[in-house]
Amino acid sequence: MGTSASATSQAAPLAPTHQADHQGNSMAEHRRSLQSVNIRNSKAKSIITNKVAPVVITNNCREEFQIHDKIQSSNYSLGRISDLLPEHYLVLGEFFMIQDVYNRADVLNTTKSHGAPNFRKVKGNYPLFGMGQPSLNGFKQVLQRLQIDGCEEVIFICVREEPVVFFRSDGDFIPYTPRRRENLHENLHDLDRELSAEQIELSIQKELCDFAKLSENMFYVYNDIEHFKDEPQQVQILSEEDIHVTEEVYKRPLFTQPLHRYYRLPLPMEGAPLEETFDSFVNILRETPNLSVMRDSSRPLPALLFSCQVGVGRTNLGLILGALVLHHLQGASKSPRQEMQKSEHKLDFQVIQLLISRLPKGQQFLDEVDDAIAMCSEMHNIKDAVYENKLKLEGIGKDFQFQGSSTKGYFKQRTLQSLERYVYLLVFNAYLHDQYSQAFPLSFSQWMCMNAWIYRLMASMDTSELSAPANLITSGIRVLVSSDFLTTDLLSTAKEMKVANFRRVSKMALYGMGQPNSEAITVVMSYLTDQRRGHSTILWLNLQEELALEANGQMFTPREPGCLEQPIPVCVQHPQQLQEMELALQQDVLGCEKWLEVFDRLLEAMKSSLAEDPTCAFIFNCHDGKDRTTAAMVIATLTLWHINGFPECEEDEIVSVPDAKYTKGEFEVVMRVVRVLPDGHCVKREVDAALDVVSETMTPMHYHLREIIISTYRQIKMAKSEADAQWLRLRSLQYLERYIYLILFNCYLHLEKKDSWRRSFSQWMYQVAARAGIYAILNHLGFSEFENPDDSPMTRLRFRWLPHSVQSIPMRGELI
Repeated sequence: MGTSASATSQAAPLAPTHQADHQGNSMAEHRRSLQSVNIRNSKAKSIITNKVAPVVITNNCREEFQIHDKIQSSNYSLGRISDLLPEHYLVLGEFFMIQDVYNRADVLNTTKSHGAPNFRKVKGNYPLFGMGQPSLNGFKQVLQRLQIDGCEEVIFICVREEPVVFFRSDGDFIPYTPRRRENLHENLHDLDRELSAEQIELSIQKELCDFAKLSENMFYVYNDIEHFKDEPQQVQILSEEDIHVTEEVYKRPLFTQPLHRYYRLPLPMEGAPLEETFDSFVNILRETPNLSVMRDSSRPLPALLFSCQVGVGRTNLGLILGALVLHHLQGASKSPRQEMQKSEHKLDFQVIQLLISRLPKGQQFLDEVDDAIAMCSEMHNIKDAVYENKLKLEGIGKDFQFQGSSTKGYFKQRTLQSLERYVYLLVFNAYLHDQYSQAFPLSFSQWMCMNAWIYRLMASMDTSELSAPANLITSGIRVLVSSDFLTTDLLSTAKEMKVANFRRVSKMALYGMGQPNSEAITVVMSYLTDQRRGHSTILWLNLQEELALEANGQMFTPREPGCLEQPIPVCVQHPQQLQEMELALQQDVLGCEKWLEVFDRLLEAMKSSLAEDPTCAFIFNCHDGKDRTTAAMVIATLTLWHINGFPECEEDEIVSVPDAKYTKGEFEVVMRVVRVLPDGHCVKREVDAALDVVSETMTPMHYHLREIIISTYRQIKMAKSEADAQWLRLRSLQYLERYIYLILFNCYLHLEKKDSWRRSFSQWMYQVAARAGIYAILNHLGFSEFENPDDSPMTRLRFRWLPHSVQSIPMRGELI
């Protein structure tokens, strides 16, 4: 009997744009399959067709086997770039294969002499090299060149995140990349975060083999996408051996040179890499004995070779990371200061100044980063990019016709991305100083969670760094909206008290309300100081972080025209900044979704007021008297209970509603925190009691700080758009995080009470809670009961703590 060999057809991972027609009788299909069968070395003596599959009899008549290699063309998509060009199969359902590097990209003209475009060594003595994408023979030439230059050990790091495949051509393998018809000049990014670039390349390789079998062993590619002269080009594909993936090109030559190693470290085109990417880079350092602080100093340092498409942006970032590493190994004495021309531009961003003031030896760390940037600046200077993007943004801001335009948004995004990249280099250098000598006991991700205050500082980069205060009110892209429009007086107090949602916590001198105007302030003060209440001391805390202006007896706040109900985020480090921006009432800030450690100021203000007058009354307000006011009232309630004594604890309430444990705040992530805290269950019960007491005053609002978590999350399924769904997901996470912070604050009150809370809450969070792993939990915040938290970037501190509006929330694959 013969042997049956089969090959399963590969379906396109992405939905096809339109399906290929699949016609023809069975014998025609067999003839087509015969054309697709590649039998090497003339093994076939004869091929017998039948209704099942072709039968092959070998030359020596000793073997007979049936070939089940029928490819279903209906699984794949057809398309053309233009009506004048032929139709052919599309990779991954929608992409065309374009030659990777065009000739003009080789600015340094090194392809012929060195084997790769823009090949270069950094200034100074460090063995750091960068280049663009070489062909297979070009890569071999690069390795030979490094060997001639005396590089015994080479660590080659490909920093490309997009898939690349190589087609056989004239004794070489030439790189091609899949691209969209709409933008043939741009490579794919964030194609599928579930799959690595290597996995996507393998899928493309298998698809290309199928396409060739369906097209007489040929496939169309494009070399000239400017004029399309003689395009498309046909390449012959007889088997997978005619197509290489990146790993095949870079790893195979290394077998003859055992001291060389290859890694793929995908870096983003713009902005800073994710923490996991830094972790992968650190793992490379860990795996390389010759990059350890314990290395044999008699051996030469390994050469670090970085490569992206054209050898500029991402390669430059990789070179700077390499320069910082080698600086830590060889020290500043070997760095080529005399040869480097540093950028003349001083970046006076507040976030940078705050970082270097809080980091130990912060100015030294910054100088080292600037040295590394200057060393690697032959083709691109990261520092200059920040400065130039900001200049363009400021120029557009002064031109009224561009206010609110996509041009302004584009340059604001570019400025933020280049600034973020620069800041992360400074932070990574601080990490190297702290961890390199210890052989990296902490990954970069872990170290960042231990120093989560850095995320707080970086969250201020958007509005405080790039928005002029006057623009929030006077520019043509903002409107002033009355508080009467924004605030619903659910408690019906505006008629009597002249302010929305005025209320008091039962049996306590704690009051809350919406944003008052001058008349309302007078009425409220008269109410609190009358004979019945008789408060001689009153502490009033305004929790509103957005700007507020009074005009004609009404309160107004600036809003985006297309999103009147969403406040414009104004991230500030100190209340004085808000005063300067609005020249109105003195304000303090309690951003429930961002600056939660401002609990410090609230607690200190309450302690000082109670020390002067134990009967002091406390008033809180935000724009509507709901979210932030309620959070502050809960904090004040817990504080007063710790000072004056807790009320009798009631038994846990029996809640007879579906998913009652979620209404009670018993989410998996919350219970993880509770299990870590000393006497955590009791701490949570006290917070729940405070929430219930405060919420009793808000019954008409149907608002409870704990219950709103699950109610907001459930609204995601009913969202009218993806943007609305992402906004609801963010809000539910912010409510969840705020609830956890209230539990942490109550734990802090218990543990630090013996010292009269001399250590602030923020200090306690970074000195105590961080070491117990709290920020690691908050850095993976999500509703794991219902979904994978990794599916949304908002589960991370880095993205959740940024100022957001509905339009600014990054979707998956749209991270900065």
